Amino acid sequence: MEAKITVLTLGVADLERAVAFYRDGLGLPTEGIIGGEFEYGAVAFFRLKAGLQLALWPRKSIARDTGLPVASDAPGGFTIGHNVNSRAEVDEVMEQATKAGATILKPQQDTFYGGYAGYFQDPDSHVWEVVYNPGFG
Repeated sequence: MEAKITVLTLGVADLERAVAFYRDGLGLPTEGIIGGEFEYGAVAFFRLKAGLQLALWPRKSIARDTGLPVASDAPGGFTIGHNVNSRAEVDEVMEQATKAGATILKPQQDTFYGGYAGYFQDPDSHVWEVVYNPGFG
């Protein structure tokens, strides 16, 4: 298998609320909700850097498609890392997330490895780390 991840799909409780958070609150570009004409088909895609896309799909749709039970919030099962180029950028993104309605889990602060980072949770409890790591990349 060639390691190539192209889409990261987050299960959400309320698709419209989630789209508003990521589009209006965090400023991520999207064409909005598509696929609503299909039962369990409504989804929103956000184009990210390097060809990666973030997809928001209702948890009930994921359950229907996979055959698994509808998942509940599972904070801490994994985190999404958003690396930025400076400490000031960490501050800016954390402030933007706060204004968008995120819950701050850990305010930005110096890290043990010489970086600077903070954590927030989106309205569906997905955990994001906003981090400046001078040794990354």
